[in-house]
Amino acid sequence: MAGMASLHLSSNLRVLCSPLLHISKEWNSGLSCGVHSGMIRRSRFPGIFALSSNDVRVGTNIEVDGAPWRVLEFLHVKPGKGAAFVRTKVRNYITGNTIDKTFRAGSTLQEANVMKETKQYTYKDGSNYVFMDLSTYEETRLSESEVGDKTKWLKEGMNCNLLFWNGRVIDFELPITVKLTVTDVDPGVRGDTAQGGSKPATLETGAVVSVPLFVKRGEEILIDTRTGQYMSRA
Repeated sequence: MAGMASLHLSSNLRVLCSPLLHISKEWNSGLSCGVHSGMIRRSRFPGIFALSSNDVRVGTNIEVDGAPWRVLEFLHVKPGKGAAFVRTKVRNYITGNTIDKTFRAGSTLQEANVMKETKQYTYKDGSNYVFMDLSTYEETRLSESEVGDKTKWLKEGMNCNLLFWNGRVIDFELPITVKLTVTDVDPGVRGDTAQGGSKPATLETGAVVSVPLFVKRGEEILIDTRTGQYMSRA
């Protein structure tokens, strides 16, 4: 009897699992009873997530008027009179515009379903910059206007994070620190030290940065992509 009960239970589980195994081709093949090992990288049907304005922090992605915005600054304000509120500075991912926006404390906001994927910058094809997924070899192309000023730190073989919203690329993030070779710089003079001043140097990407006097042509240096400033020799 125990054996029959076990067989009957296993059969029921197979029945329950069977419909789930055919729900979508986007699920991986190793499914078991509706528990999947992974989903596709981008959902075609992004979820809608609600959050309180009290939970807003720097880096929070919110959706306002049908567009995704990134919170750059925030301040919770509780005046002596009147209701508390949250003052923010937000940047529109699509247009790049930055505005100040205020929300009533405790109000409900819609979180933008921004997904981040790591891609490798492989080459430039005409006016397009080509990024490749190293797992699927799928290519994503960004125009010069979409890449913007970040081109001066972009080097072939560099891993970047592409940000997707509703199936489209809305932004991409460079590594915080990049290593680049100095291709042109005035030669240093004897006795140069790190505190002895600075000079302009041209890097392999075409960017021009200020470096200490001791830096020579052909040397590799580290650059902070957030500020564009020299950090140290590599």
